[in-house]
Amino acid sequence: MERDKSATVFTLSPLPYAQDALEPVISARTLAFHYGKHHKGYVDKLNELVRKTPFAEMTLEEIITETFGDEDNKKIFNNAAQVWNHTFYWDSLSPKQTTPSTELAAALARDFGSVDDFRKEFTTKAVERFGSGWAWLVSEGGKLKIKDTGSADTPIASGTPCLLTVDVWEHAYYLDYQNLRKDHVQAVVGKLLNWDFASAGFAKIA
Repeated sequence: MERDKSATVFTLSPLPYAQDALEPVISARTLAFHYGKHHKGYVDKLNELVRKTPFAEMTLEEIITETFGDEDNKKIFNNAAQVWNHTFYWDSLSPKQTTPSTELAAALARDFGSVDDFRKEFTTKAVERFGSGWAWLVSEGGKLKIKDTGSADTPIASGTPCLLTVDVWEHAYYLDYQNLRKDHVQAVVGKLLNWDFASAGFAKIA
């Protein structure tokens, strides 16, 4: 997430790849709507909500932690968290095949059995998430874990470091897969996960 210091508002971070780079798993049409409409909409709404408030001077992460669980500022939390979640999601995907670092692969084997076992469990968690939400690979208590969150909720709100995420809101896949969430998640987990990004994140916390 980029910040326009002069205007104390948030701006939409550029995608780390071209809009057609994730095809055929995620079409350019889906990415155009998901990034250009949904993600941008959260940024625009967040700017509207925080303008001329103390939140306008905070970082995105500070807003998320300050408003987490605060019913009076739930709209601000939802939009701030969705801005962060989506930026992290784009970074969690890669158009090129990547593999976990030696250190991350060893941790995945320790905590899930193998990298393939992680993929299976991650896919199941994402597919079985009821309603809109997210599946996450996180580091918690010295171990790697898989979590799912509903709506805009995000593990970073409670200080849990994230390594990867998959978006299972319907707008992430419906144009390409209709109601076949499982097909979408299997394709994303099998072909698009950005292990370079996850490995870099793991190196910072290991």
